Amino acid sequence: MFRKVWLFLILFVVGTIAFTGCMTARQLEPGVVTITLSGWSNLNEKQLLQKVLRDFEAKHPRIKVKYDAIADEYMDVMKTRLIGETAADVFYLEAFAAPEIMRPGVLEPLNSYISKKFNLADFYPQFLQAFQKKQIIYGLPKDYSTLALFYNKKAFQSVGLSQPPQTWEQLRKYAKKLTVDRDRDGRVERYGFALVPELARQVFIIEAFGGKLIDSNGEVAFAEPESLKGLQLLVDLYRLDKSAAQPSDVGTSSAGEMFGQERVAMAIDGPWLIPYLKETFPQLEYATAEVPTINQKKGTMAYTVAYVMNRKSKHKAAAWELISYLTGQEGMQAWTSQGSVFPTRRSVTDTLQADRNPLYSPFIAGAEYATIWQLNEDLPIILNNFNNQFVSAIIGQQSLVSAMTKAQKTANKEIALSK
Repeated sequence: MFRKVWLFLILFVVGTIAFTGCMTARQLEPGVVTITLSGWSNLNEKQLLQKVLRDFEAKHPRIKVKYDAIADEYMDVMKTRLIGETAADVFYLEAFAAPEIMRPGVLEPLNSYISKKFNLADFYPQFLQAFQKKQIIYGLPKDYSTLALFYNKKAFQSVGLSQPPQTWEQLRKYAKKLTVDRDRDGRVERYGFALVPELARQVFIIEAFGGKLIDSNGEVAFAEPESLKGLQLLVDLYRLDKSAAQPSDVGTSSAGEMFGQERVAMAIDGPWLIPYLKETFPQLEYATAEVPTINQKKGTMAYTVAYVMNRKSKHKAAAWELISYLTGQEGMQAWTSQGSVFPTRRSVTDTLQADRNPLYSPFIAGAEYATIWQLNEDLPIILNNFNNQFVSAIIGQQSLVSAMTKAQKTANKEIALSK
């Protein structure tokens, strides 16, 4: 029902801008222009972004930027503001949510703003394509992150392991070795692997044996045999081997916290974990590696976010100046220099030389074959149903086949009702 209301209001917006939509401002207005940028960030990222914005303002004295950090329910807030025509001139849009927002009348197409000097070819194409629809560019990716394997070096040494696992079969063997119940009281002090049973981290595992989230008819398909084969790998680690744990099993809130507290010896996580570990667990000795292959295939997830322009912005020329700076070489280098995310421009990657840092190089290598966390407008429905049922399979409340069949049927029904 909400989607139908959302679509109706979007069509209304399209109608109201039909006359002015093609009259794109190219020159800055006289005097000082103030534009608003909406996004989300933790404290460290907010401080870094504000510094980048100050640098932008110093180079563009006629443009002031007001940063609006939305703490919770970011996309719900943005949808409400877009409908009410109070959204910021420029705002973050993650690939996950982009298909629903990339509609005529909501975002300003950027094709006509982009010059040869901007060098669009410098972007990694897979991230740029996440924000395109029918050759129209609606956003420019500001950064990306992937998943890699974190492993505790001391824990590895304690059981005679010197290298990270290269295949999932090796990971399973390692996880068993690394799981420790020192006093044999049934309470495991350290598990081999951190398991996060969320779809956003598992799509590449579903795809490893030819599985898909949706089939050629657009029907949800994660209960098909090919999809189940990949998901069974996770269930086996947790249920059969008892060598994996979820964050809640050990009283933590994330895989990163589990790893930092040395409650697990291995975790598949993102580069954002590196500054967290440095600050919170500075004595921890660890390394990173590419995610082990599954079915002889490399795989990982990639997450990317773009800057987009509100089609209803009254300051489009200034908004473009901000977007082009933040996604240009100088702004992107400043933003990605801390290493918690990576640049979407090849030239900035070369300048920062992050791929030569042994901690970061597995993440950058993974970008070449990663599955981007994006599908279509139905992904939120698919995500919710998967997550609701997969946990019950992990903890043994029902079989994996039963859980995924329920999730698949319910998701398809909800998608049909939403049309």
